[in-house]
Amino acid sequence: MADLPDSFRLDGRVALVTGASKGIGEAMARALAEAGAHVIVTSRRQESVEAVAASIREAGGQATGRALHVGRLDELADAVGAIAEEAGGLHVLVNNAAANPVYGPVEDTDEAAYDKIMDVNVKGPFLLSQAALPYLKKDGGTIVNVSSIGGVKPETGLGIYSVSKAALLSLTEVMGKEWGRHGVRANAICPGLIQTKFSEALWADEKTRDRFTRHLPAGRIGQPEDLAGLTVFLASDASAYCTGAVFTADGGYLVA
Repeated sequence: MADLPDSFRLDGRVALVTGASKGIGEAMARALAEAGAHVIVTSRRQESVEAVAASIREAGGQATGRALHVGRLDELADAVGAIAEEAGGLHVLVNNAAANPVYGPVEDTDEAAYDKIMDVNVKGPFLLSQAALPYLKKDGGTIVNVSSIGGVKPETGLGIYSVSKAALLSLTEVMGKEWGRHGVRANAICPGLIQTKFSEALWADEKTRDRFTRHLPAGRIGQPEDLAGLTVFLASDASAYCTGAVFTADGGYLVA
């Protein structure tokens, strides 16, 4: 992305990406670095995020690996403050980390699983965004929340996960409405079925995958890199008039 128009460039900006050690988060981190951002690659394990950060640096980008467990809610505010102070600011927050420990009907989802899903998928992004706001306000920063098409149209077997992603969409709209006065924008991306370890149960079986893709206008399931361009757009000045909006990247699933 070295030849991007200036409005898409992120030179001099710091971007924090959660859940960035693999899959969609890693692809987003790499894209933001290619656009010029100093990317703070975060996930639960330091060795995993450092491997991604080192790979970005080897490719000529700027990246720092930092362990951050979104489920440890009481640690998030201090972690954001430390990251912003060490990096010299914070301009982009990508809330990508998510959890879904169960697959099946909602009546089989116990309270512990419900709490984990809601904590990681909703409360975590809320607390991270709240902690990031003082830094984002300084230069008109951006928030990108990674929801799901399940947040728009609940998925069978993914009931509480879908509920959490719908809540994240509502939170995005609230932040877009309330934080515009601070010059801060918030938008959401709703991926469809993307071929990652997180969604392996949905695409690993060939018959299930074929049945799903047969009705997709795009004719295939997505790859993490399919989210790269949209992420850079929403993080950059190219989307300066977009806030509180929901963008789908689902191969046409919702209109099929």
